[in-house]
Amino acid sequence: MQVTNKTGILMASNIGIETEASATTMMLDNPFKIVRQLASTNAVVLFSMSGCCMCTVAKRLLFGLGVGPTIIELDHHGAGPDIQAVLFQLVADGRQPVPAVFVGGKFLGGIETLMACHINGTLVPLLKEAGALWL
Repeated sequence: MQVTNKTGILMASNIGIETEASATTMMLDNPFKIVRQLASTNAVVLFSMSGCCMCTVAKRLLFGLGVGPTIIELDHHGAGPDIQAVLFQLVADGRQPVPAVFVGGKFLGGIETLMACHINGTLVPLLKEAGALWL
């Protein structure tokens, strides 16, 4: 389910909630599973911090291309610090893990990779292949 926060940006809510209580607890207790579930069930996922200027750049780029990404504001999410730790493991080179962009269930990277793909012309085909763009 997606909800809109007070700034009008879509945010995921009730991540991994299933009908059984044990499944719900398991999903919310395991940040790796939260990330994997979000990435595999959405065309584009952007993990962000609400005050991060580079996260705003990533959001504006995606919105400007016509993509409606699922945005997870880690500073407003109950498992935010744990999810951020998972993202640190994904980048593995000591770089800032947010914004973290997943396209088509795969980790694309941070703002540098997103911008590089946009500049070299590979971003739009990736978004089309993931089903995030129909044009």
